[in-house]
This record gives sequence, C-alpha cells and structure tokens, in this order.
Amino acid sequence: MKIKRKTHTFLWALFSYFLFTFITLPQDGITQVRVTNETVLENKETEGAKVKVTKVVEGLEHPWAVNWLSDGKMIVTERPGKMYLIDVSEEKVTELTGLPKIDTDEDQLSAPDGGNQGGLMDVVPHPDYATNGWIYFTYSSPGDDDSVTGDYDYATGTALARAKIQGGELVEVETLYAQVPRTNPGRHYGSRILFPGDGTVLFSIGDRGLRWPSQDLTDPAGSIIRLKEDGGAVEDNPFIGVAPGNLRPEIYSFGHRNNQGFAMDPNTGKLWTTEHGPNGGDLLHLIEKGGNYGWPQVAFGKEYSTDEKIGIGQKAPGIKAPKHIWEDSMAPSGLAFYAGSNIAAWEGQLFAGSLYRKAIYRISIDGETASREEELFKDEIGRIRDVRQGPDGDLYVVTDEGDGGVYRIQAAD
Repeated sequence: MKIKRKTHTFLWALFSYFLFTFITLPQDGITQVRVTNETVLENKETEGAKVKVTKVVEGLEHPWAVNWLSDGKMIVTERPGKMYLIDVSEEKVTELTGLPKIDTDEDQLSAPDGGNQGGLMDVVPHPDYATNGWIYFTYSSPGDDDSVTGDYDYATGTALARAKIQGGELVEVETLYAQVPRTNPGRHYGSRILFPGDGTVLFSIGDRGLRWPSQDLTDPAGSIIRLKEDGGAVEDNPFIGVAPGNLRPEIYSFGHRNNQGFAMDPNTGKLWTTEHGPNGGDLLHLIEKGGNYGWPQVAFGKEYSTDEKIGIGQKAPGIKAPKHIWEDSMAPSGLAFYAGSNIAAWEGQLFAGSLYRKAIYRISIDGETASREEELFKDEIGRIRDVRQGPDGDLYVVTDEGDGGVYRIQAAD
C-alpha cells in the first residue's frame, strides 16, 4: 500500500508537470506576443548614418503590417487572422476580437515553403482617426463556389473593411469592398492601403495568380482600386463612362502583378509602389491615374518552370515604364518615405522592404526619378514584410516569420 501511494504521488506529479507544460508553453511553435526591448544591432554603419536596431515586439506569427493610432498605441496584423493593439510604454498586448471571416491557409507556411499568401493583411488608421475612430484593413475574403475551377469548395478575393475599436473589440465593422469575381488561387492578394488626403482611399489587388485579369478592365484583379472613404467608386475615376461602358468604375490603374508596397512622397504627393515580378524583374512604379503598367504582356522576369521570357518584351506603346528594376528577385513588401529628422542623411529617401533578400533598400528619389540604392541589413533582421515611419520619427519594420517581430531603426547614440 505504501508503494502504491508513492507510485500514485509520482504519477500525479508527472501528470501535473505535463499539464502545466502543455498549458503554459507555446504550442505549434507559436510564441506569446509581448513587448521587448532587445538590441539586435548596435552602431551599425550605413552610408551617411550609424544606426541601432531594437526588437520592440516579439512572438508574432507571420505579422503583415504595423501602424499607430493617434494616442501612440501600435496596431499589428498577423496573416493567420489576428489583430493586436499594443501599448509599448505599458507593455500591454490586447488581441482584438470582432474581425470578419477571413480565409487563411491551414498550414500557414511562408510563401517560399508553399503556403497560401492570404489572410489578414494591411491596417491603416483613417487620417482623422482621432475624430472619427475608423481603422481600415484588408483581408482575403472567402466566397461561394460559383467562380472557381476544379474541386475547390469556395473562392477568395481581396476585401477592404473598416471598424472602430471599443475596448478589446472591433465594432461597427463594415466591408467596403470585396473583390468580384473571387477566384481559387491562394496568392497575389496585394494589398496595401493608402489615404492620399483627398477624401479617397486606395489599395492594391494582385492578379490572383491568373495573369490575364490584369489587362481586363472588367475585372479588378491586377489593379489599384480607388474608393470613397465610405465605399463606392469615385466620380472622376479614369474608366467611368469609357466605351464599351462595362469597365470597372473602381479601377485607378491596371496591368499590375502584385503590388505589396505603397507610399506617397510627402514632398510631391506622388504615389509609388513596389511590385512582385515573376522569376526576376521586381519593379518600382510611379503610379498615374489610368495608367497601364503592362503585366503580363510587358514583363522583366521569366517563367519559373522554363526560364522563358514572358509577354512581348520589356516595353510597348501606351505602357508606363518602371522607375527601377530589380533584375534578380528580391520579393518587395512594405514601402515608406522617411520624412523624419532623426537621421538627417535619410530624409526624403524611399525605403523598400525585401522578403527574399531579407533586406531593406534605401532609394534616392528626386521628383519622378529613382536613382542609386543602398542595401541595408541583409540577413540581419529577417524577411521584411512591412516598413513604416513611426510617430516618434524612427523607421519600423515587421518580419514575416513564424516568430516574427516589430523592429525600430534609430540613430545610434
């Protein structure tokens, strides 16, 4: 009996240990989101500036975007379908509930590992957030099966929604736009959001991996979309009333493959994007109203499977030429102009994130001309998914990893 009691005690302790471990330790490689202040790089030499890189938030699962509310709180999206409100000063992390139904891939692998590119994507507060409380976000929206091929049960498309934050919940959630037709490939959703300051909102939709819709003005895929801030096409959009009369009124520019960087030059108001090419040929564009950017007839990369050229060449009549070409794939992501004074040498420069090269590219912009670039932090931070300037004037980046983070880049002491 005495031996049995000891055995029982031992087994109970063992069971309690494993129960505690299962409950408290991260499952499936997912770590707890938390605020940290870990120095990653110190006194890093760059052209014209010495900088310091600090990990501000860690434990994010494939984060997609970072932004800030007017009260200084950080808002972060994860591609698997979570949104966080983070008070860095108080080290408080709140997962926001109330998101709409979002389609995410079950395995949530990164794209290079064969995963779906859909999920919860960009998030941007309205320019008058302090007054109206709206935040805008994009996501892959599931639909019915009436526009898919093969054995797919449903289709997906890029959607734009807005909501207000009340406590730890999203309220007054409105879907302002959902791509129609939805399609089945789980890739090329875009999808950055930009407020140009004229009462409209722009966001990108990729070609959804089908190519041909990018030159079809009756299909919004492969386009930049321009809407009123409360939804609906803007009256002076370029294809309203144009023959044959059935062109999509929401399209602002077309002929795109997959724009995942979007920024406005604060000095000129001009719109710039970075676009994924196929096997090579990633692009920097200056966006013009009604512009055709050529994909897939005009392309700068090759087929993945055969290494053959794509389309009719690298230029054609009526096609807007890119302002910069990365001939070797770098997989562009977030894009931001640096308008701060904390690093004087960077003022007015454009910063483009790279997923594949795990780097940031600093590009000199002069009006409509993009000139020399500097490759920063290659293989030192991770797969760069987003690039933003924070309210403190420092540059922030997000890494697309299973244990991703938010990093601050600031002048070294």
